[in-house]
Amino acid sequence: MGRYFCLLAAYEIRHTAFMSDSWLDNIPSSERQRLKERFHLSEAQYEKLREKVKGPEDLKEEMKRNELLAELKFAMDAEPVLSQALRKQVQEDVRVHGLPAVLSSLHLSNGVRGAIEKGKFTIAVHPDAKTHVDQLAVVPEGKVAEALPITQKFSEQYLGQFKKAA
Repeated sequence: MGRYFCLLAAYEIRHTAFMSDSWLDNIPSSERQRLKERFHLSEAQYEKLREKVKGPEDLKEEMKRNELLAELKFAMDAEPVLSQALRKQVQEDVRVHGLPAVLSSLHLSNGVRGAIEKGKFTIAVHPDAKTHVDQLAVVPEGKVAEALPITQKFSEQYLGQFKKAA
């Protein structure tokens, strides 16, 4: 048994001594070149990628906004009076400024448009379908799947009012 173990150990030492640590050394050079070209970015692609990277200031602002939205959502769930007041404010803004100025979505069915104009909706915090970022949205009664995002201008206005009140 001991002799077999020694032979096995000698075989492993002999065959692993010549092996490289990198797996790239085991593939043909043409394949290595193809892999290098595949992961190489042009300057335009690199700049586009750099624009998506957020700095510390941007992340702090985003965290503050997300925290404020979370507090607002909790407050609306805990205090129905706050939710009703915000709904009345949105209804008033729709009446004064018009539906396209308050809501980001321009393609509304007549039923949804009528429900919003009559005040038959709730306000909720929903993620945007495109950006997946939480934002204030109008949800028509009976159509929970149709959350219509409020424009950035009015959303920031409502969040500012909530921040002052809190």
